[in-house]
Amino acid sequence: MAKIRHIAYRAADVGGMANFFVNSLEMKITQRRKNGAIDLSDGTINITVLPMLQAGPNGEAPRQGVDHIGFTVEDEEKAFRVLEDAGARKIATIQLGSAAHYEAKFQGPEGIVVDVGNWIGTEPIEKKA
Repeated sequence: MAKIRHIAYRAADVGGMANFFVNSLEMKITQRRKNGAIDLSDGTINITVLPMLQAGPNGEAPRQGVDHIGFTVEDEEKAFRVLEDAGARKIATIQLGSAAHYEAKFQGPEGIVVDVGNWIGTEPIEKKA
């Protein structure tokens, strides 16, 4: 079973939103990216606060709020096939710095973007016995 490990939130005030998560919900900042994004973690899930700079996968203007959701899976190749069989199309692969952060992006129904990957500060999926 896939596990939610990443939520990307697009904010007008990235620092203010990150501080909200730190000060009110005790999340920890795990990295500050060159593009202005800030990654936070509760030890299990990563929340990335994104700036309002980047257009969406179809060139649409960015909107405040949840931008996309990321999942960690046991078998990525199988997950890619299942997503594509369900009508999703792969739109990007991102590798930031090290194997600690990578994601394959798929666009599904109604334009939802779903990532399959790994994010700094997230809990791995335990292998079934």
